[in-house]
Amino acid sequence: MPGITGIITRRPREWVEPQLDRMVDAMRHEPFYEAGTWIDESLGVYAGWVARTGSFSCGMPLSNERGDAVLIFSGEEFPEPGAAHHLRAHGHTLDTKGPGYLVHLYEEDRNFPANLNGIFHGLVADRSRGTAALFNDRYGMHKLVVWESKDAFYFAAEAKCILAACRDRRRIDAKSLGEFIACGCVLEDRTLFEGVQSLPPGSQWIFRNGGLEARKTYFHPQRWEEQQALGKEAYYRELRDVFSCNLPRYFNGRERVGMSVTGGLDTRMILAWHKPAPQSLPCYTFGGSFRECLDVAIGRQVAQASKQPHQVITVGKEFLSRFPRYAERAVYLSDGCVDVSRTPDLYVNEQAREIAPVRVTGNYGGEVLRALRAFKPSEPPAGLFAPEVISQVRAAKATYEQAVQTHPVTFSAFRQAPWHHRGLFGLEQTQVSMRSPFLDNDVVRTAFRAPRSVLEGNEICLRLISDGDSGLSLIPTDRGLAGGDGRWSAALARAYLEFTFKAEYACDYGMPQWAARIDHLVSPLRFERLFLGRHKFYHFRVWYRDALGGYLQETLLDPRALSRPYLERGSVGNRVRSHVQGKRNYTTEIHKLLTLELVHRLLIDA
Repeated sequence: MPGITGIITRRPREWVEPQLDRMVDAMRHEPFYEAGTWIDESLGVYAGWVARTGSFSCGMPLSNERGDAVLIFSGEEFPEPGAAHHLRAHGHTLDTKGPGYLVHLYEEDRNFPANLNGIFHGLVADRSRGTAALFNDRYGMHKLVVWESKDAFYFAAEAKCILAACRDRRRIDAKSLGEFIACGCVLEDRTLFEGVQSLPPGSQWIFRNGGLEARKTYFHPQRWEEQQALGKEAYYRELRDVFSCNLPRYFNGRERVGMSVTGGLDTRMILAWHKPAPQSLPCYTFGGSFRECLDVAIGRQVAQASKQPHQVITVGKEFLSRFPRYAERAVYLSDGCVDVSRTPDLYVNEQAREIAPVRVTGNYGGEVLRALRAFKPSEPPAGLFAPEVISQVRAAKATYEQAVQTHPVTFSAFRQAPWHHRGLFGLEQTQVSMRSPFLDNDVVRTAFRAPRSVLEGNEICLRLISDGDSGLSLIPTDRGLAGGDGRWSAALARAYLEFTFKAEYACDYGMPQWAARIDHLVSPLRFERLFLGRHKFYHFRVWYRDALGGYLQETLLDPRALSRPYLERGSVGNRVRSHVQGKRNYTTEIHKLLTLELVHRLLIDA
């Protein structure tokens, strides 16, 4: 993932610089990246960066006119309309289509970076004060990991940069392993690697004379929790005004913008209020090979109703033929923060980059405006992992239960986002710049004022679509919401779509073992094909059974894989073979096993 990396230390330059070079090289994943380094020996700062060429944060470092303030920034920031005017009034020359104004904001705003709006992290060096500061966005979505040794403080957008410089960090943390198995992600501020931590959301850590002076937090969610709740009507008016007013900034900039559209509510809310000129916004939807899924059919309708071009990015035979490569890259690029079930997302975002290097998405709309929980812990079947691992799995469940005891938007934006969503966001960011107006500061702040009853339904979102574009509200969603049909026909449509949604899940991830045995007996009939592909574009149960069975056995039944100390060797072999033969369904377990094995091969043993 593009980002910053570096070392802050009192050690001499000849000791530090080779490590810095290794750390920067560890992030140079693509030919369309640019990279560089910046060093100030007097401050003890040795910093590097990698950026996608042409992106908002290319062209680092940034410097003020006197050269005593230097900023290395990664990500994107979406300023208030009056920000440029304010800076010009103070004598600064700037181009607001790029990040150059940010170093001047640092000079003028005593609260920097608290008033920034976006997903980002950065390093600012102030020679006049003799300090350097590491900071990140208030949601912690643009990952920045840190490790403090007795000689130096290391930081990086990717843990592999620290692993490249500090080989003794190449160990999986036992607590993190339990959390990953239970939740599919690591909780709190940990990473998979022992001692390597994530910078907490809203951080501003200050360094002086090559050492860490203060760990500051510039934003606490309690500030938004303490706002007065609004009535339903007042809340809707404020949300509508904030959303419509701030939306245009997510389509600005110097790069071409595309939009991924789905059959759901969130991308439709964006198109209902953005209103681009006809044929000016390329739209696309991700599709599968079994049939045209509802996302594709409805996404095409939504794009056509908005007078925009639309195309389908298909995950099919080409992807499956190259799955080993994509699986390895997905795990490697994300530092194991996503499991191999998200491998198709790397593939489709590669294709999306060819359409437009910036991708606007409806991601996080359901989480922020409807308080959806995207993950929850579960315990693996007995006999697969060693007993000491299961104890950590149960500890992870307790950590999760404690974390959800808060305001629902706090959990969505400040816990679920950096723990669960950040891995996929980082993987997508390796290919395109991801933008979601649902993580706009004003939108999230407003969501905290919603009556709790509103956060439990779809009414506000449906009304936002209808008021923005009544034509879009006539197109039913993939779950049968909206649409202009009568009450009874709409209810029947929703019931049918709910049935097909659950049936597809039951034929894929959620197939119980008794059904898997029956499915195996009638396998020549391919009964599952009646339901697969209606809602999803990836189908790992049948992929692992059929097209990927050989790769699975070659990888997971290898003696190296079976020797991992946290596994019960015999149980792994039985489950893999039973799934490949079609006798059982161990899709979720295989996701975890394959991901962890690739973490070992690519990030620990390499």
